[in-house]
Amino acid sequence: MADGLPLAVEELPRGLRRFADPNAPTPAKLMAARGLVPVRGADQVILLTQLCADADAAVAETAGKSLDELPDAVLLPALGQDLPGAIAAAIARRFTKRDEVLEPLVQNASLPDEALERVARNCSEPLSELISVNQQRLLSAPRVVEALYKNRNTRMSTADRLVELCARNGVRLDGIPAFDIHVEAIQGQLIVEASLEPLPSDQAFMEAIEMDDGEDAVDIDKVEKSEEVKEKFKPLSFRIADMTTAEKVRLAVVGDAAARSILVRDPKRQVSQAAISSPSMREQEAVAIAHSKEVGEHILRYIGGRKQWLSSYELKKALLFNPKTPVGISMRFMTHLRANDLKMLSKNKNVPGALRRNARQRLDLREKKTLGKKK
Repeated sequence: MADGLPLAVEELPRGLRRFADPNAPTPAKLMAARGLVPVRGADQVILLTQLCADADAAVAETAGKSLDELPDAVLLPALGQDLPGAIAAAIARRFTKRDEVLEPLVQNASLPDEALERVARNCSEPLSELISVNQQRLLSAPRVVEALYKNRNTRMSTADRLVELCARNGVRLDGIPAFDIHVEAIQGQLIVEASLEPLPSDQAFMEAIEMDDGEDAVDIDKVEKSEEVKEKFKPLSFRIADMTTAEKVRLAVVGDAAARSILVRDPKRQVSQAAISSPSMREQEAVAIAHSKEVGEHILRYIGGRKQWLSSYELKKALLFNPKTPVGISMRFMTHLRANDLKMLSKNKNVPGALRRNARQRLDLREKKTLGKKK
């Protein structure tokens, strides 16, 4: 049952039970689904939404058509009234692309936190602003704050304000790995109040987000070595260079792979750590980063400790051949290395001598075992 619908008969307003009861006769439900019963306002919206989830496909389809065709003069005032939570959640899901419908819903206490969080993940900037001003609700539902923070449409100044609000009230945002870093970054910074129009810095941040490279992953070595790719990344690099630490930290969360490939090499450890620990970071990106000699040792240490990524042979190989990888991390992956890669590693003068010697020893051991089997 999507969003807990259909509701059991005892959860329905008494005046609707005759038509909205899941066990009511199909002709009665069909008549109600066509809007032919004497109910108005919020009751009509509740009735049609309930019937949209009916087990009878004809009833559900008819009710959905009637609900979609309700005039705004009928639908919108009803959404500001007290509604069953499951009804409010179902309407929010159905009209996910209609801000005029979502606007009264996100201000309605009837909308469950889970449904508000779902709206907050991808809603427009005006809606994100509307949700962000209800401080009392946000403090009681931190996952909604996390959803707003990760929403690319949420203003940067609003993200700062929400982080400061939660930090000041002792509410942790565990869904944002860089939460503590962001809190530290805005300490002593003037946090602006909500405004009708975005700030110039909000506009600049949004423009940086929109500079999409059109690719799912970025080869950092290519960014470092290819003049053509360097030129392509210059505008984004310049914009990032002008950002505050807090802006860089959030860009690591909401930006694309191109942004993260730049941020992971930032000289500020706070920023590079936010980039590598971003929820958007994927294994394919991590492999490219593990190849890079421009990232800090702490980045390679982090990659080497992420169990979710260590099923990749290429990632383990990249860490082993990267001279900046701590030896303690590299040694753990020696047993996984194939013979031809072991041979290359044993001759690689860029990696620590301990790795070369270990690779040579392992090669000798494998050769002895092979000879033993032949005998």
